[in-house]
Amino acid sequence: MRVKVSFLVPAFNEEECLPLLAEEISKFIETRGLSGQLECVIIDDGSTDRTYQVGLELSERYPFIKIARHSANLGKTQALITGAKRAEGDVLVVFDADLQYSVEDAWRLAEKVAEGYDIAVGWKQGDYQKKFVSWAYNSLSRWLFSLPIHDMNSMKAVRASVFSSLGLRRDWHRYMVPLAVEKGFTVTEEKVTLRPRAAGRSKYTGFWRIVIGFADLLAVKFQLTIMRKPLLYLGTAGFLSGLAGVIVGIAAILIRYIAGIGYRPLLYLVILLIISGLLLISMGLVGELVAGIQDQLEARDRS
Repeated sequence: MRVKVSFLVPAFNEEECLPLLAEEISKFIETRGLSGQLECVIIDDGSTDRTYQVGLELSERYPFIKIARHSANLGKTQALITGAKRAEGDVLVVFDADLQYSVEDAWRLAEKVAEGYDIAVGWKQGDYQKKFVSWAYNSLSRWLFSLPIHDMNSMKAVRASVFSSLGLRRDWHRYMVPLAVEKGFTVTEEKVTLRPRAAGRSKYTGFWRIVIGFADLLAVKFQLTIMRKPLLYLGTAGFLSGLAGVIVGIAAILIRYIAGIGYRPLLYLVILLIISGLLLISMGLVGELVAGIQDQLEARDRS
């Protein structure tokens, strides 16, 4: 493989893991004769320990290591964006500092991209915590986005030009695959072994992380469907709501004057349906304006 590969390594309080990471990458480079073909960009994401100092020391010792820093914790997605700006590689690999994935597996994913794919995704193998949650999350993702992979939240290798075109928002690094598929990029997967954490403790635990993940999943689906044609979806729903209001109103009038029965809740229902319809149509029109501005910005970025 002739292309240059950049490992993007977001690091938040990972001072114990970084020396182990540097040593494993160094041995891999030496064994495979990859000097100059593989670099590691460590992004200290506002750590409160010695992560940045350790990263600086490692960058002085190992020529393949670069170090970047956030003054505050901005999240993994922003760390990857910062790392991509510093990287020189044609292929970017999202690689965790905890060494739960091997450098060998990461390189295999990069080779898939070098073969012609735009993104190569790891499919985690082995037992791990939250396996059921991961299964449910990935099953829902495949159903919502028609994805050709099994595991969306694993190690990834992506062509540098593709990464810069995805338009990632906060915490949207998990959704690189559906965003790429929606833009027509090619995706493949390779089985990768999930290992125990090398040191330290996980930063992605707790019930709210699960809630946020599923909420973001729906937000991405909304962005890729309704926000592409907002007037079609919202306008149609608004029209149907208004039409239902008219039908209920006619039924209420017939009941009142033919049967002689006045039923006030029907009047409230008519008001609710018609107002809801007008609001949905208005939201669709505003959405069209927003979508138009977004398309103009994307076109300007491409040019």
